[in-house]
Amino acid sequence: MSSLDPELAFREGLRAAAAACGLAVNDVPVSYPPTPVQGDLASAISFDLARTARKAPRLLAESLVAAFPETSGIARIEAAGNGYINAFLDRPATFRAWLRGGERRRAPSSDKIIVEHTNINPNKAAHIGHLRNAVLGDTLVRALRHLGHRVEVQNYIDDTGVQVADLVVGFLALRDEDLPAVRSRYPEGSQRFDYAAWDLYAEVTRWYDADRERLARREATLHDMEAGGNDVAALAAYVAHRMVAHHLGTMERIGVRYDLLPKESDILAHRFWEDAFTRLKEHGAIRRQGEGKNAGCWVMDLPGIEEGAGEDQKVIVRSNGTVTYVGKDIAYQMWKFGLLGRDFAYRRFDWGARPALYPVWETTPAADDGGAPPFGHATTVYNVIDTRQSYLQRVVALGLKSLGHGSEAERSIHFAYEMVALTPAAVGALFPDHPLSDEERAKPYLEMSGRRGLGVRADDLVDSLIERAGSEVRRRNPESDDGRVAETARKIAVGALRYYMLRFGRNRVVAFDFDDALAFEGETGPYLQYSVVRARNILAKLAERRGREEAEAAWLAEHATMQDLSQETIAEHWEIPMLLARVDSVLRHAVATLELAGVAKHAYILAQAFNSFYHRSPVAQEENPSLRRVRAGVTRLYHDGMTELLLLMGIEVPERM
Repeated sequence: MSSLDPELAFREGLRAAAAACGLAVNDVPVSYPPTPVQGDLASAISFDLARTARKAPRLLAESLVAAFPETSGIARIEAAGNGYINAFLDRPATFRAWLRGGERRRAPSSDKIIVEHTNINPNKAAHIGHLRNAVLGDTLVRALRHLGHRVEVQNYIDDTGVQVADLVVGFLALRDEDLPAVRSRYPEGSQRFDYAAWDLYAEVTRWYDADRERLARREATLHDMEAGGNDVAALAAYVAHRMVAHHLGTMERIGVRYDLLPKESDILAHRFWEDAFTRLKEHGAIRRQGEGKNAGCWVMDLPGIEEGAGEDQKVIVRSNGTVTYVGKDIAYQMWKFGLLGRDFAYRRFDWGARPALYPVWETTPAADDGGAPPFGHATTVYNVIDTRQSYLQRVVALGLKSLGHGSEAERSIHFAYEMVALTPAAVGALFPDHPLSDEERAKPYLEMSGRRGLGVRADDLVDSLIERAGSEVRRRNPESDDGRVAETARKIAVGALRYYMLRFGRNRVVAFDFDDALAFEGETGPYLQYSVVRARNILAKLAERRGREEAEAAWLAEHATMQDLSQETIAEHWEIPMLLARVDSVLRHAVATLELAGVAKHAYILAQAFNSFYHRSPVAQEENPSLRRVRAGVTRLYHDGMTELLLLMGIEVPERM
């Protein structure tokens, strides 16, 4: 059994010991003793099994210790206190094994997990709130894949929704431009189409506000878009596709990619909704409302689900025959689980005039391109959507349950999160011409508002971060050429942004602040990146003074032996290796609770531990070869392990800072 994940080895050993004692267990609790003297791992399993075993926890702990199988990497286990079981690793052997590296044991990968995230309405440029969604979703994907799961990443494109309809209304009614005119005015590669749409969409909103009867134009446009095969639908498809290409480019800047872009229009084109609609009617899950405000609509009764106003039913199909978002999403969720009996056709995404950033598939109403991997048929689905959509996500799950798919409803997981706002200082930096009142300056954060001119485009935010990071890099490294400064600034900016979006619990509003995000000290991405650069510099200095091999993991695995050190000295050097060993456990807990802030916090704790280590434990200057090599081993483990952990958060480490 591999010792690269000692917690997993300890847990499986306890499960085997329980079986030997005639006890079946599913979950084995594992914790970490407060001091190395008490061991490296601990479990309170005896307390959980005491009633079933009809033994006192202490006696049961002793029985489990006696039945514990010989396990690679674990030197001994012992009963402690009133029934705890503590494990002591073979620290010298484990240290060498970690330096050698190798494959960690992973979860079975036969089941597929779908993670749907980002989901930007294709009507204007991505904004700062979309960045949190994408970072959370992408980090979840990276964690799941690291833990051995097969993951399919989907970015749902709502290309027949109200927002796209409003943009189409803007072109037709406010600009008097049809599809040929739009193509002519906005040739690909000439300007930011998503930025132009950002302004036009705001203009359309004001146009509606000036005369609410104009909203009839929206309804007519929606109807034409859903019907398809007309000039309005063609314009909608064109602007949506142009917008998606921009969104993919924006997300690529922060390291986010997708496998499939399912389009809402194709749910309609492939008659997904008609099948789902028929089944919902047959099961009595929806009914046609004869009177009241929802007269003529098909509605779903919502037992146990309340919206803000306490509504007890949800409109699935409007009285004019158009399907609401939640109706199409029920059909889409059924397809994700392979419950619909229908499939999309697929083609490779056409990047247009811009160079293809990476291969990605999209759905199509036409013939299949061929060569697409099998999509859908998941066992678990994560939908990363902000907390304001909680009600609709519960309706989708209820739709599955009402069709007899209770298990799939349980495995439809809503990864909810709170919004992103700006600190008053960030508002001042991004909007220098926007006056803030004394009351606003005193607030911890200000919500963004397009109406007030406080909408923050994602690319503008990334550009500002890169510019600020570049100024700091030039100040610290005046001899660096422009290319190196630009690349370093990009990595620092993306690291700062991604860490900031992760470090706060998902139920907490993120108040973005430039100075806080880009600080080289404290709980920030640049601080973590700098700690790895520091470790790299220590190893470089060691290689220069003592020979290149003394900084290499393979050589250290054979020569960095702890046997020659006292137990007290070993304990002093054991904190960082054990923190690194806990990474998989931290990831499993983060996935189970959907609190990815725990991953960011663990990385910060690791960086603090290394900061303390290198201040008190010289490496290259240490004359004792045994001690020097162990310290070099700790530094190498930290460098490689933290680099990997940061990549799990989508953060690259610059060569220098």
